[in-house]
Amino acid sequence: MLDDAIRNARILIVDDQEANVFLLEALLQRSGYTGLKSTTDPRQALSLFSEFQPDLILLDLMMPHLDGFQVMELLQPMIPEGAYLPILVLTADVAMPVRQRALAAGARDFLTKPFDPTEVMLRIKNLLFARVLHRELQQSNLVLEDRVRERTRELEESHIEVLERLALAAEFRDDETGQHTRRVGEVAARVAGRLGFAASQVELIGRAAPLHDVGKIGIPDQILLKPGRLTPEEFEIMKTHTTIGARILSDGSNPLLQLAEAIALSHHERWDGMGYPRGLKGEEIPIEARIVAAADAFDAMNHDRTYRAALSPDEVWEVLWEGAGKQWDEQVVEILAAVSA
Repeated sequence: MLDDAIRNARILIVDDQEANVFLLEALLQRSGYTGLKSTTDPRQALSLFSEFQPDLILLDLMMPHLDGFQVMELLQPMIPEGAYLPILVLTADVAMPVRQRALAAGARDFLTKPFDPTEVMLRIKNLLFARVLHRELQQSNLVLEDRVRERTRELEESHIEVLERLALAAEFRDDETGQHTRRVGEVAARVAGRLGFAASQVELIGRAAPLHDVGKIGIPDQILLKPGRLTPEEFEIMKTHTTIGARILSDGSNPLLQLAEAIALSHHERWDGMGYPRGLKGEEIPIEARIVAAADAFDAMNHDRTYRAALSPDEVWEVLWEGAGKQWDEQVVEILAAVSA
């Protein structure tokens, strides 16, 4: 298998002496190499390289118009980073400074003129052997990277699924349909998109927003499901769902968990500083929490809740516009009106 890959390798010969080209081609063909291209004009080397994509270059150093050093300098930007493309330099000058300069320019090995046929074929085979092994290693690495990416994606999807189920578990306690959190996520994502968030961040907000009320898991049923107005004492307990949710989601290393924690903690803060739990004001409140606060209120008012029936669309917008710049970020309310029209 390896021998076949070596025999099928593409070899480019660049030497201004026709006799040298003829000799090299004859030696290679006799050994079974068929993928050959050659030129006696070094100015054609770049176009031949692009067209032929060789696995090995046999390159003379001393040539008119462009010498071998200049050819290697021009080839370097065309060789992909991390690729192993052997260049076998053909030279009659065996002086150490020449060899060092050639190695610095990208040469991998040397053939001294006049050529010894046995040495020519051994050096070519060795370089092609290294080229084939390097390509196989690169391919193996790509396969491994694909597997790692696929496994990472599967783990991320698993984490997201667990978080979605956690959001539903909290939502089912006071919404039998379990659709409120999903709708809040969709509306929040649309608002974030209109505000100019990057697509990746829009997706993150859409996934984190449904977890805004996860702390309701820790609120007693007699308070969470109370059909009437809460007493001041009961409301204080209800307000703790923000800190409970933040604790549930805290200390996560995943950006989704980190954003969900911030939203759970701050989605009941108010623009005027009269919200809870920390009394943040204006832009002190994370923008993602401001978006979710408006999206949450919009959806809650549009649907029946345990403590009241759904409001009419006019009533919903009367409340939202009245609260813009007080309870909610006015810009967010304006964008919400645009995306929900």
